[in-house]
Amino acid sequence: MIEIKDKSSCCGCEACIQCCPKQCIALREDTEGFLYPYVNKIDCVDCGLCEKVCPIIHQDDSREPVSSYIAINPNEEIRLKSSSGGIFTLLAEIIIAEGGVVFGARFDEKWNVIHSWTDRFEDLAAFRGSKYVQSRVGNTYKEAKEFLQQGRKVLYSGTPCQVAGLKRFLRKEYDNLLTVDFICHGVPSPGVWRRYLSELRGFLRAQLGDGKKSVGSSIDELPVITGISFRDKSNGWKKYGFRLRYAASKAAENTVSASAIKEEKEFLQPYAENPFMQGFLADVYLRPSCYDCPAKSGKSGSDITIADAWGIQYFAGEHDDNKGACYVLENSQKGNAYMKTLHFSRFEVGAEVIKQYNPSYISSSIPHPKRALFFRLYHKDNSTITMNLDRVFRVGIVDKLKWSFCNKTQRLISMIRRF
Repeated sequence: MIEIKDKSSCCGCEACIQCCPKQCIALREDTEGFLYPYVNKIDCVDCGLCEKVCPIIHQDDSREPVSSYIAINPNEEIRLKSSSGGIFTLLAEIIIAEGGVVFGARFDEKWNVIHSWTDRFEDLAAFRGSKYVQSRVGNTYKEAKEFLQQGRKVLYSGTPCQVAGLKRFLRKEYDNLLTVDFICHGVPSPGVWRRYLSELRGFLRAQLGDGKKSVGSSIDELPVITGISFRDKSNGWKKYGFRLRYAASKAAENTVSASAIKEEKEFLQPYAENPFMQGFLADVYLRPSCYDCPAKSGKSGSDITIADAWGIQYFAGEHDDNKGACYVLENSQKGNAYMKTLHFSRFEVGAEVIKQYNPSYISSSIPHPKRALFFRLYHKDNSTITMNLDRVFRVGIVDKLKWSFCNKTQRLISMIRRF
């Protein structure tokens, strides 16, 4: 049976829960805000299925892509609403046009990130764009299997470990399944995200000048969120920002009336100035398994991998309009066949170039040296995410001395090598 003794040995894909014939595995949130499976040993019959579907216990071999290139969706409106080049939407549209079903990550009504499915074009907007929070997979592996067995085409998109979990859960290949993952930096804590979002809503209400207490108030009194984007392109693809839209009154909740739209306001910060994004990019609160990812270097088994085309300005500047572009890695002949049916701008680039500008394809993130400090502060009364990160990023005299010593040592080694 699954028994988590080391937090880094669980990626949270929930394959074990979905395959359990006795339904005796449940999720519990730990002190860092991540979910882990726990087995009810009284009901467990020790069938071993939960271990058989685990993508960390059973890791596939690394793979090299069949082909690789830069891709850009010709629909500029969709591209600007996408994190990079808008290629996921093209794939999703063709699957739905063929009577299929698309699985992806979206926000729920409380702005948690969950996996769900749709077979309607108008719902694809919810799956578009990066969500820098670990999503709840829920029962989507079971749902995908049911659709596959019905003969419907299925596109399942997610992180590499989520795709690896799906593959282990299915335990066989399906011709009508297309899997798409992305080059993943790591997934932040859902608990930290909830706390940050609550604190931000308190700050925004104070900005409205209603004179009410901004910290510790009930959620109902806070501004109503109407939209969130982790990768807003208002200032360009390379200088993306964290954007939150909100309504100044409760009247806007669950409505799209003209009056609600008039009341909508906006909060926008460059990614380098937004506290939550700073902590994410500095690897402060990623899931422990992300620091030893089981699905790097094509090990997820996905048919297609997509990523931001970082570095495009250095070798294909004529195609860089700062509106977003994708790297595409075709990992299977099935992926190659699907991409051939799409209409988009394509520019060849070697897989080694993609790996150079997206090192997360190969390498796991390294824990921030003050990660433990962050979570100690996280549980203190009256602490906030912003305050805790200020402490984490504060450079003390010991750190300065260490960095100074390292820099001097590196310069000395460089001088020795010259001779």
